[in-house]
Amino acid sequence: MCVGAKIQTLWSGYGEIVRLQLQGSDWPSVVLKHVKFPEEAEHPGGWNTDRSHTRKVRSYQVETHWYQNFSTNQSCRTPACLAARSYGDEMLIVLEDLDVAGTSVKDREIKACLSWLAHFHALFLGVEPEGLWPVGTYWHLETRPDELEAMGHPELKAAAGDIDKILNECRFKTIVHGDAKLANFCFSEGGRDVAAVDFQYVGGGCGMKDVVYFLGSCMEEKQCEKRVPGLLDYYFSELKQSVKKDVDFAALETEWREMFVYAWTDFHRFLLGWKPGHWKINRYSKQLTKEVLRKLKL
Repeated sequence: MCVGAKIQTLWSGYGEIVRLQLQGSDWPSVVLKHVKFPEEAEHPGGWNTDRSHTRKVRSYQVETHWYQNFSTNQSCRTPACLAARSYGDEMLIVLEDLDVAGTSVKDREIKACLSWLAHFHALFLGVEPEGLWPVGTYWHLETRPDELEAMGHPELKAAAGDIDKILNECRFKTIVHGDAKLANFCFSEGGRDVAAVDFQYVGGGCGMKDVVYFLGSCMEEKQCEKRVPGLLDYYFSELKQSVKKDVDFAALETEWREMFVYAWTDFHRFLLGWKPGHWKINRYSKQLTKEVLRKLKL
């Protein structure tokens, strides 16, 4: 065995991900996620609080539980977990090497990711997130009181609890990836096949949370205005084909389409407190936020 190149350092210096080349194994290479809780974390945004540390520790526990206890299929592929161990303040997760091919944003790749999300959400529709986050996504309001306190949009700040409640009380729930940005998808050479990684914030919730976060991760405001309606149609067409259970799909689609603006505004709320200069705080996000605040007044 020999260590290949380091793939990346984990957020806030909580370890690293490396590729290991193996000899005499069925796996020519594997990816090792080595988590080591630092004595003093260095958060790029300055959010190195005890609450932040506790949330990150829990996130790695959730990710390990996910890989060990949940499985998907080829339509929403994830890397096979070959081993997972904890040693005091360190955790090791050995994963199948999916050989990340980059982060292209061609229409083919975007649709491949939306198809992955549709199949994932269909597979876990109505499944309880046992051992995972009760409410998935890393920006969930209950886990982000510091960012809420820091935000400077008083009207949205006051409405944050209502928005969170509306999303949490939706009739149709699934398991969401929780961090479904473009960088967490691995593509085949042709871009048609895709798999997802990084399940630290997997948990229960409305599938629109993953969809809005993904779309916002790969398109700027003008692209969103132009392309989101068609891409949403594509997601729901894939979801309809994927749902195998006895579900009132028309009711599901109606509800989740209504949740779209609430889910987008919910993430916008997080960004305003976490990093108010972020490029995702744009005209499109502000327009959807105004729409939500108007709905809440009515």
